[in-house]
Amino acid sequence: MHKTIEPSILYFGTPVVLISTRNEDGTTNVAPMSSAWWLGWGCMIGLAGHSKTSENLLREQECVLNLPSVAQAEAVNWLAKTTGSNPVPESKIARGYRHVKDKLGVAGLSSLPSELVRAPRVAECPVQMEAVLQARHFFGGFEAQRAFGDDLVASRVMAFELKIMRVHVEEELLLAGRTNRVNSDMWKPLIMSFAHFYGLADGKVLPSTLAEIPEELYRPAEHMGGSYHGQK
Repeated sequence: MHKTIEPSILYFGTPVVLISTRNEDGTTNVAPMSSAWWLGWGCMIGLAGHSKTSENLLREQECVLNLPSVAQAEAVNWLAKTTGSNPVPESKIARGYRHVKDKLGVAGLSSLPSELVRAPRVAECPVQMEAVLQARHFFGGFEAQRAFGDDLVASRVMAFELKIMRVHVEEELLLAGRTNRVNSDMWKPLIMSFAHFYGLADGKVLPSTLAEIPEELYRPAEHMGGSYHGQK
């Protein structure tokens, strides 16, 4: 029997992402989040409008989406209640956040240079996706946007549409003999469900009918010749 409820959040489970962006002084900000989904080589992420990541993303127009595995769960915890914003927004103070300038250092992580964007990659993450900003959208309905306009940026959630420019994957995660295929049996993403960490410990449940379709048939037209050739 189903019951009608009103949860405070609807985090039924998505991959954790460490977003790396450049601060005004060229240093690196790294922020954990889990409101992200991909379609083709596009990605939509949701962030608080007052976050340092949102500020950096709007200014720099680029970022790197680093996907941690279960092995990086502790590092994500170290970052969980830190912010690059100074002063710390009141809403985050109430939740126990503190300002940290060296996000990589506090989490015991290191950086790698990117190839097409200026924001660095997080070296320890098995999957790293360089991305550029395509558009931003106010999230949560149009009535408030009409009433408050750009003042909404500081107080509401925004959705950012990103285009993936380059993908870096640990070699051990690739399907043997298939350069551009990730072995889903080897990839163990860190999943967040209602603010708790989970992994994919159970493996495949049963063979998937959808997986019978050749993966190459999903490749966007601009990537048919291989890797995307963008400009740095």
